[in-house]
Amino acid sequence: MSFAHAEDRPENGTGTGTGTGSDPDRTWTLSGTLPPGSPDYVYLPVDVPSGVAEIGVSYTYGRPPVPPGTQGNALDIGLFDERGTALGGRGFRGWSGGARTSFFVRADAATPGYLPGPVRPGTWHIALAPYTVAPEGLRYEVTVTLRFGETARTPAPVHPPERVKGRGRAWYRGDCHLHSTHSDGRRTPAEVAAAARAAGLDFINSSEHNTISAHAAWDGLWGDDLLILTGEEITTRTGHVLAVGTDPGAFIDWRYRARDQRFGRYARQVRRAGGLVVPAHPHATCIGCAWKFGLAEADAVEVWNGPWTPDDEVALAEWDNALGASVRNAGDGPGRWLPAMGNSDAHREPDRVGHPQTVVLAESLSRRAVLAGIRAGRSYLAESAALSLSFGVTDGRGRHAGIGERLRAAADAPVTVRLEVSGAAADCTVRLVTDQGVLLTAPLPGSGAGVVEWRTTPAHGAYVRAEVRHAPTVPGLPGAFAALTNPVFLDAEDGVAATAGHAAGAGTEH
Repeated sequence: MSFAHAEDRPENGTGTGTGTGSDPDRTWTLSGTLPPGSPDYVYLPVDVPSGVAEIGVSYTYGRPPVPPGTQGNALDIGLFDERGTALGGRGFRGWSGGARTSFFVRADAATPGYLPGPVRPGTWHIALAPYTVAPEGLRYEVTVTLRFGETARTPAPVHPPERVKGRGRAWYRGDCHLHSTHSDGRRTPAEVAAAARAAGLDFINSSEHNTISAHAAWDGLWGDDLLILTGEEITTRTGHVLAVGTDPGAFIDWRYRARDQRFGRYARQVRRAGGLVVPAHPHATCIGCAWKFGLAEADAVEVWNGPWTPDDEVALAEWDNALGASVRNAGDGPGRWLPAMGNSDAHREPDRVGHPQTVVLAESLSRRAVLAGIRAGRSYLAESAALSLSFGVTDGRGRHAGIGERLRAAADAPVTVRLEVSGAAADCTVRLVTDQGVLLTAPLPGSGAGVVEWRTTPAHGAYVRAEVRHAPTVPGLPGAFAALTNPVFLDAEDGVAATAGHAAGAGTEH
C-alpha cells in the first residue's frame, strides 16, 4: 500500500466542538492505491491529540469498469481506537462495511454500527478492507475530521431483558438472522421489531455484520410478547457465522480466514458469552459467503436462508449427509448431530422478516430456554406463522419421542411415525426422510392440512424427519419448502423390547 498524500487542511474559525471552541476543527485527507492481492485489512493511523470531542470519517474509492467475469472494487471500512487493532477487538469502535460512506464517534453518540465513548488521545486506526480489487487497483480517499471541545457523558447502555412473560412451556417462533441500519439493513430496530410482531414471532436475534452497536438499540422495543436476543453475524472472508444469544456487549472478532486456523478460538468465545455458533447460508454464492471452516465447532446450521433457493437445497443435502454420519459414528451411544435452523436474513423491503422462522419447544420465553431448545434440536422450520405442525414417533407400547428426541426400541419393533400439518398451501406434499432417503411422498389429505402416518422399525431407519414442500416449479426438481423438521432418532437394540423415549407429547404444538 502507498499513501499518495496526507494533507492537513485546518478549517480556521469553523470549529464545531461543544466546548470553548478555542481549537478549530482539523481535517486530513489520506489517499492511496491498493493493488490486487492487498492484505484483507489495511490500517491507516490517525494521531488524536488531547481535547478531541468527536472524530468524523468519510471515504470514497474508484469503481472503474471491468471486463465481464472480473471482480471490480469493493472497500469496507471501520474504526479502532488507541487501544490498538490486535485480534480480539479490544480497540474496536465500529464497523459499517460498505453500507455507508461516512460516520462519527463521540462520547454520547455514534453513527449506527459504531460505539459511543470518549475520544481519548493516542493513535487510532481506520480499518480499510479491500473486499475485491479491480486489475488496475483500488484508489481510495479518506477524510478525517477531529472536532475539539468538552467530552460529554457516555450514557449507560440499556440492553434487552433475558426473559419475558411468554406462555410457559410452549412452541415459540423466532428469526435469528436479521439486519438493521446498524449494518447493511435499511430497517431501523423499531421497524425490525414491528415487522417481527407482524410476522407472529416470539423472539428475534440481533445479528449485525461485525458489530455489536445494535445491542443497546432496542430500548422500549421488547415486551411480554417479544424476546430480543443479542448477537452478531461474524462475516469472515471464508464464510459467515451467526453468534446467537451472546451476552450483551460481547464482541466476536471476524478478521481471519479458514486457513488461519483461528475459528475454534472464536467459536469458544461465543459459547463463553452464552451463545450458539450457527454457520449461515453455508452454500451462498456471494463472495466470501460460502462456509469453509467445517462444522466441528457448530451448534446448529442454517439450512434455510430467506426464500428457498438451490443454495438451500445444497445446504439441506449436506446437513442430511451429516445426520447420516452422526448415526454411523454413534458407536454404543447417541452420536453428536447438528440441528437445522431457518432464518430470513432480512435486510430491507421486500425481505420478509420471519420467512422462514425456527419454531422451538422451550420451557419459557427466555434466552436460556430458547437457546437450549435450539441446541437440542427441539425445533422445526416454517415459512410463516400460519403453518404449524406436530411430528413424532410411537412404539407398540405407547412410548413416544418428539422432534429432536430419541426412541429406543428393539430393532424389529414396529414404530408409527405421525405428522400433523395445518396452515400449509393447498399445493403442498409431505415427504418422510430417513438415513436411507425419501421413503414416503404423499399429498396432505385436506387442503393444506391433515395427518400423514407411516410405519417403520429402528432397523429400517436410524432417524426420520419430515418435509412439507410446495409443488415443483421446474420439472424434475423438488418444490420449495413450506416446512421441515429436525429428526426423531430411532435407536435399535437387538433382542430387547421397546424402552423409554423422551417426554411424551414433546412433538405436539400447543
